[in-house]
Amino acid sequence: MTERFDCHHCEDSLFGRKYILREERPYCVACFEALFASTCEECGKLIGCDCKDLSYKDRHWHEACFHCSRCRGSLVDKPFAAKEDQLLCTDCYSQEYSSRCQECKKSIMPGTRKMEYKGSSWHETCFICHRCQQPIGTKSFIPKDGQNFCVPCYERQYALQCVQCKKPVTSGGVTYREQPWHRECFVCTACKKPLSGQRFTSRDEFAYCLGCFCDLYAKKCAGCASPISGLGGTKYISFEERQWHNDCFNCKKCSLSLVGRGFLTERDDILCPDCGKDI
Repeated sequence: MTERFDCHHCEDSLFGRKYILREERPYCVACFEALFASTCEECGKLIGCDCKDLSYKDRHWHEACFHCSRCRGSLVDKPFAAKEDQLLCTDCYSQEYSSRCQECKKSIMPGTRKMEYKGSSWHETCFICHRCQQPIGTKSFIPKDGQNFCVPCYERQYALQCVQCKKPVTSGGVTYREQPWHRECFVCTACKKPLSGQRFTSRDEFAYCLGCFCDLYAKKCAGCASPISGLGGTKYISFEERQWHNDCFNCKKCSLSLVGRGFLTERDDILCPDCGKDI
């Protein structure tokens, strides 16, 4: 006896008939299309076994139905773009949606690499340094007056030079005596600690932190022996080449403040009139 060869679904004999194998199981054409054929997105009809099935992201089309949603041109074997479930040829997509290059003003086609900065777009080959005309790519750049510059060209053309190290100051600099400095170069003349953001003073055009200035140049209080900086409105008393902080100018015996009062001296001491009346 001849072995049977039937459709896996309807079990009709397939001898002498066209059939399709799926997962090594035979199906007659009618059963295969009913069970497995996709529905065309455009016309809504089944895509039969005798038709080419074109698919994109789980969507299917007949070959004749696979066309641009705008100009109706065929997309078979052509590049295309998708927008809001619509398929568009590259020309229609660029006219409708593509950004335009800031440099050449032409559309930036889908799939083309582009550079973006603050809402503007460029073709990769158009995003170049205004000075040297070389592509910037993903390297750092500095915009100025509507033009983009690579860092070396910007420094050569525009950046100020640090008074200390003579190298360009591109950002975060300090101005002192109307001259530019890097923050890390603007330091105390004595201890070399950074002065940026700190209180400082100068002597003979050299900058010093308050601590070094007081240690080197400030007069010492005759009362507490600490430096009198005179900075920030600090008040002090001066008498016969001696100085006191306001808070330290007190009677040696009774500690009464002598600021704005009469006083007497006994050797290195100052006394109020009452304590000094027996001198």
